[in-house]
Amino acid sequence: MSKVSYYTEEGLKKLRAELDQLRDVERPKASQAIAEARDKGDLSENAEYDAAKEAQGMLEMRISKLEEVVANARVIDESQLDTSKVLIHSNVKLKNTANQQTVTYKLVAQSEADLKTGKISVDSPIGKGLLGKKAGETAEITVPNGKITFEIIEVSR
Repeated sequence: MSKVSYYTEEGLKKLRAELDQLRDVERPKASQAIAEARDKGDLSENAEYDAAKEAQGMLEMRISKLEEVVANARVIDESQLDTSKVLIHSNVKLKNTANQQTVTYKLVAQSEADLKTGKISVDSPIGKGLLGKKAGETAEITVPNGKITFEIIEVSR
């Protein structure tokens, strides 16, 4: 059973562009590499052929996974989301109660997550721990290093 993932319009466009790149550019390159390696002689002792076949297998696996993700992707109309609680595509300003540092995250689908830009996955421990919470509430979240308590300062879109 495939899992439905929710994306922004921009995030889904990026996924589709990557899928098109893999199918239209990388797949023919992989086939060409196999053909060139095959032309070099005995396949039983041809490491280049084995490497090209392995690379093609990895590429096909990536294409298959992306096709499944795109097929199960849904675009969210952010204007229709409840801004009173943390949901996917929420911007959440948090204060770590242990060290008093504040941080802002945007909760996104797993494939859109990028910590450098402040986007965390709703499937991550922090993302799961924040879902459904409202501004002013605290969230005690279990992470690999132990437990972290965050105070939710603000929820916005």
